[in-house]
Amino acid sequence: MAVRLRFQRLGRPQPPFFRLVVVDSRGKRDGSVIERLGNYNPKTKEFKFNEEKVKLWLSRGVIPSETVNNLLKKHLLQSKSQDRLDEKEKPA
Repeated sequence: MAVRLRFQRLGRPQPPFFRLVVVDSRGKRDGSVIERLGNYNPKTKEFKFNEEKVKLWLSRGVIPSETVNNLLKKHLLQSKSQDRLDEKEKPA
């Protein structure tokens, strides 16, 4: 089974809202979901996701869509750089 990380569109026509989901790539965009991992609001640029589950699925070989891949790169790098900044601020 070919599995992908992609967004599932929700909301009304003007204020869209997306869920980050794991789905069979041969299925419909809004078809059956294997697992819900987070959500994304493009109006406020708010992207919340379960980082542990995303890393688990990626380690299993799940291929993210292009948009999901770009957002994950951006947010995973930010969280790692924030962790590094937090470590530097701690007194020795």
